[in-house]
Amino acid sequence: MLRAHERTAGPAVIVVVSLDPAVHVRYETKGLVPGRAHQVGRVRYRAGGRGPAVASMLHKFGHEVVAAGLAGGTAGELIRAELARRGIPTQFTPIAMESRRVVEVTDSGAETTTSFAEPSPYITTEELGRLAAGYRGLLDGASAVVLCGGLPDGLPPETYGTFATYAAEAGVPVVLDAGGSALWHGAARRPALAMPEPRPGADPAADSARLAAAGVGAAATMSGEIVSVLTAQGEWRAQLAQPADQAGPPGHQAGDRTPAMSRDALVAGFVPGVALGWSWPDSLKHAVSLAAAADAAGKVDLAAYEALLPLVVVENLSG
Repeated sequence: MLRAHERTAGPAVIVVVSLDPAVHVRYETKGLVPGRAHQVGRVRYRAGGRGPAVASMLHKFGHEVVAAGLAGGTAGELIRAELARRGIPTQFTPIAMESRRVVEVTDSGAETTTSFAEPSPYITTEELGRLAAGYRGLLDGASAVVLCGGLPDGLPPETYGTFATYAAEAGVPVVLDAGGSALWHGAARRPALAMPEPRPGADPAADSARLAAAGVGAAATMSGEIVSVLTAQGEWRAQLAQPADQAGPPGHQAGDRTPAMSRDALVAGFVPGVALGWSWPDSLKHAVSLAAAADAAGKVDLAAYEALLPLVVVENLSG
């Protein structure tokens, strides 16, 4: 199993498509009281949405990546500028409406955060056509495509399915991370890996079986801190083990709770294996370690990642 500093990018770029990215605006204040005016002590902006997060983590591990999708208005410019500061090339198709914002207000006194999410922009048929043309141009020489996140208003549910078909025609494997009808339209085009968005009361095993029946190369699900992969060749399950006599990430003490898992990081963690042909045990070790070493904003602690790698236990459930 390679370590973080040993991982190198493949010869081609990974295309990460985000159709509904957002700007996250974070305000910090003290003593948030509804109905009153408040002075904000600190303001932070970051590119949000699953696509920018996945692209950033792939870039962190040295992979050549381009962030594509739809972006408009001042928020769209902020998304482009933020990714550029991280060293990530972008090819977002301009749209007439403003990309959405997610405003997060943190009350430092109560240690709580309240968020307000704007609605998604409406996408016209003409904008979708320009996006599709630009996307097909990016497929030439790509090593993988990641289609992730929700669909904004105006886009048909088969959008991911169409984009997966374009990738298949170009011989490029697809990682699909979506929910609802967008997931199942995409799954019908047989992506290399599909990850269903979690739903209240959903049965991950049933979702995996249905995706496998639809013909996807592999179905990955997360239930709590357990990650499973089902393929036609077998089934694997992975989780972090933290025995008292084994070191964990920096600051970890024996008996500490297993780190929370970042879903965005888990998606990013599976991409190199799809692009570079890793075994499923190696892919799971990398993905689970990365998911536990990343925070909610997508920042990765590489030292924690390195420490967590030997703690990932992978079981072959198919014998």
